[in-house]
Amino acid sequence: MKILYYDCFSGISGDMHLGALLDLGADRHYLLEGLGKLDLDGYEIKISRDDRRGISGTRVDVVLHPHDDHHGSRDTHGRTYKDIVEMIRASRLPEGVKKVSLDIFARLAQAEAKVHNHKIEDVHFHEVGAVDSIVDIVGAALCLAYLSPDRILCSPVQVGGGFVKCVHGTFPVPAPATAEILKDIPIQSGLVPFETTTPTGAAILASCVHEFTEHIQFTPSGIGYGIGQRDTEVPNVLRVYLGDLGAEAATDDIEIHDALLIECNIDDMNPELYDEVMAELFARGALDVFLMPIIMKKSRPAVTISVICSGEKRRAIEEALLLQTTTFGIRTQEITKTMLRRDFKKVATKYGNITVKSAYYQGRKIKSKPEYEDCKRLAEEKGLSLREIYASIPSEET
Repeated sequence: MKILYYDCFSGISGDMHLGALLDLGADRHYLLEGLGKLDLDGYEIKISRDDRRGISGTRVDVVLHPHDDHHGSRDTHGRTYKDIVEMIRASRLPEGVKKVSLDIFARLAQAEAKVHNHKIEDVHFHEVGAVDSIVDIVGAALCLAYLSPDRILCSPVQVGGGFVKCVHGTFPVPAPATAEILKDIPIQSGLVPFETTTPTGAAILASCVHEFTEHIQFTPSGIGYGIGQRDTEVPNVLRVYLGDLGAEAATDDIEIHDALLIECNIDDMNPELYDEVMAELFARGALDVFLMPIIMKKSRPAVTISVICSGEKRRAIEEALLLQTTTFGIRTQEITKTMLRRDFKKVATKYGNITVKSAYYQGRKIKSKPEYEDCKRLAEEKGLSLREIYASIPSEET
């Protein structure tokens, strides 16, 4: 499995992202040929070697040509979301590249619409709609298509600090659109007194990354550096890794994921309410919920509610616990989930179809079990016991 990992210790912008992927091995001719399929002119791309604080890498600059009405140039700063969508859809780009590009622009449009209280179709992108950002986003989709990673991971994202000047005024970092896009994504701030992550960079991550984690659990085969515009004490670069899980890891059938364990102790709630609380937690995205009897201070019998969830569901789970239970506080810790690869298939029995879940290790199926809800449904429909339903499943499937 090919892994692409973004190390955003100094943030990410559209031009840094393009430089990093080119430095990693994306083909510049594939990039330039692909961008030529857009109905977009008035610019040229300069790709060069540069360095920041001793780290060398690739720098990408989009140079805009002077506006010239006699040549029919359009106002590149007045494009709407609808204009950009129509441009990409009408291009001769590969369908996969179109989809990724449109997904990224949709993230930007949704953020701008919410921040400025507009309808999404009325959004004027200003900086985002300019030629350089169109190049950054479609270029990102082209480079990702060329590298073709199976899975994309990313570190927590450094957003910087201080204030940033936008078309709508001066705002604290992260800018409102950036903050909106980065909801449910782990961020860090304050490394430097300026913006390190732009809306374009944030949208690329929000649209393309499968998992945000600080753990690198693969063997790097290539490292690329995208050089930013600033030269400060902290290297203004984006580092990216390309690697592989390796033959041994690929055949282990082991999946490792970061997760959160969120808990609270309760000694004063009606036990009849726990069922509703658990249902609400699962509805909000909990991966698992379990109750554990404990003894608290003054020898009071109590219950610990434990919830396992992904990082992006943290806020929703914490809110459910605070609103749906009597607890005054909760605790959270990062954990690692190690799971066997599994699949699901429908198995025919004389009473109807039942879903069977199977788990694999080192390419071999080691265990299977029928899904309880399917068995319960059939038992109720046929007026049979669960034992009879389980017994009807072919032995080779369990």
